[in-house]
Amino acid sequence: MLPVVCVVVGVVGWALGWHLGVDNAVYRSGAVALLHGEPLYDQMFLSDEPSWARLPFTYPPTAAVFFVPLAIVPTQVAWGVLAAISLLLLTYVIKVCVEALPTRPQWMDPMRTAVLLGVVLFGLEPVWRTVFLGQVNIVLMALVVIDVLVLGARGSRFGGVLVGVAAAVKLTPLVFVGLLLLKKRWADAARAVVTFVVLQGLVFLLIPHDFTRFWGHAVQDPQRIGPIYWAGNQSLNGLVLRLTDNADWSMTVVAPIALVLAVPCVLWVRRMSPLPALLVTAFFGLLVSPVSWSHHWVWAVPLIVFLLSRLPDHNPTRAQLAPTVAVVLVFASCVLLAMRNGKAVEFDWTVLEYVVGSAYMLVPLVAGAVLLARRR
Repeated sequence: MLPVVCVVVGVVGWALGWHLGVDNAVYRSGAVALLHGEPLYDQMFLSDEPSWARLPFTYPPTAAVFFVPLAIVPTQVAWGVLAAISLLLLTYVIKVCVEALPTRPQWMDPMRTAVLLGVVLFGLEPVWRTVFLGQVNIVLMALVVIDVLVLGARGSRFGGVLVGVAAAVKLTPLVFVGLLLLKKRWADAARAVVTFVVLQGLVFLLIPHDFTRFWGHAVQDPQRIGPIYWAGNQSLNGLVLRLTDNADWSMTVVAPIALVLAVPCVLWVRRMSPLPALLVTAFFGLLVSPVSWSHHWVWAVPLIVFLLSRLPDHNPTRAQLAPTVAVVLVFASCVLLAMRNGKAVEFDWTVLEYVVGSAYMLVPLVAGAVLLARRR
């Protein structure tokens, strides 16, 4: 029902001139620019962008190729179609995650759970924000989940390809190549890398100027991303930037922290079953990425599915319910939107505001600390 509503809203929004999906408008404009031969990175915004969405195109040029279908319809309709696809894929991701669980309560039927949670978990800020902005986070998550949990389980000769495609749209999914290697899926890891490289090569042949401009300049230009010290950047780099008044050496602090965190993560991924190993990899990537906007944290959905699977069939205690309730509250509370933020006020936060303003990061960090404590 919700996917149909999204398409209808998109059509009505087009007829009435509504401002729907700022990020989706930029994606579509990138596709239109590609078709018209307009450079993607020479200016801070593209000529086809509506006046209410004047933002730089920050994704790799390969992403513009995949966004071409959005150029077929008007901006608002494109938002409605992408929103509908995202919600359908969200339901499918939940179903796949339930089926991948080695054990689960009897009431956790894959299809019924997928439909129910697909509606309920729309209330999570990363999910509804992804849909409202017209982002592709859920689509990319679905590509990775299908690759790791479906194609991997079947031993498909196409394993790794979808991870490579996701990385070609947005570079951060490259972290899942590490997961494939740690799980000794050598052929899948190779296919992921080859897919990514081949797509880059094709784009170089198609639009060499944009390829050179992106890899030589745009990928390193923070001005194209925006103020990454903003509270919405829930990565360790964002936290360090807020603590150091936007110091340009923040990643030199994050890098050794990432190496320390990588040690237990590698050990866990090697020992864990596919779904928890996937979650460890995803949250590690979110923590160490230079930018992890709050809507990137859609991986909270499969995390909640996993936590629900740990509950008993009947009468769970408060202690058993506490982890699931805590995660839902963090991601549904919209606490980051309620914080003092914007115009560099993050530099004046109190200690309490820094703690609350790091709520998303605390979820995997606290979970990791609990796992380490239980091991000891």
